Amino acid sequence: MSLRCLIVDDEPLAHGVITEYAKDIPFITIAGHCYRATEALDFLSKQQVDLIFLDIRMPKLNGLDFLRALQHKPLVIITSAYEEYALESFDLAVCDYLLKPFRLDRFLKAVNRALELYQFKKQNHAVADIEKITQKSEARISIKVDKKHILLNIEEIQFLESLGNYVKVWKDKEFLLTPRTLGSFEEQLPSGFIRIHKSFILNKKYVNYLEGNTIVLKNGEEVPIGKNFKCIIKQLLNMED
Repeated sequence: MSLRCLIVDDEPLAHGVITEYAKDIPFITIAGHCYRATEALDFLSKQQVDLIFLDIRMPKLNGLDFLRALQHKPLVIITSAYEEYALESFDLAVCDYLLKPFRLDRFLKAVNRALELYQFKKQNHAVADIEKITQKSEARISIKVDKKHILLNIEEIQFLESLGNYVKVWKDKEFLLTPRTLGSFEEQLPSGFIRIHKSFILNKKYVNYLEGNTIVLKNGEEVPIGKNFKCIIKQLLNMED
């Protein structure tokens, strides 16, 4: 198994380091080099990759805004000289954050993690294909709580709330705390779940009504709507432009 990779960085030196490291890793194939995020958008419109090595501070369009603009996101490893973007990056479900300059051993750890996530995604997609022929009520998701893995019926989840490197999975006014990112849940949950805030994903079936910038659930719980997610109101109400 090989991961097709794209390097997106405005520094030629960074391209050289990653390319050199990749030569020693049999499952990494460098499929392209882009020196601007805008150039990468064009590249991805024509070719598919499995993993992007992404810098953050680049001219015109920075790496995180580029990542937000992608409709179909490959796996991403951030390669940056600035550590202050780490929390924001992980909220966008990147699989690792390499702080420049990084050594081969640290690079190897990051790409091994990417490979594991890639294999996990492929397995989940296969499971999802099987679940399409089963009833929705039977769909389940496994979450880790403390040292246990708990199986939940997906339709019982009312909403999910980000809490640093953890996510609160809310069900019946109680929550389970699991060490995952909100973005990883967003990729796994069915279409009935939608992101309404940078820190919240909501199950539409539990919506009662909207009031201002707040969604009130059928059990009385209130969930905020983020300022960048206003269009979600139309989706909730099945409205058209």
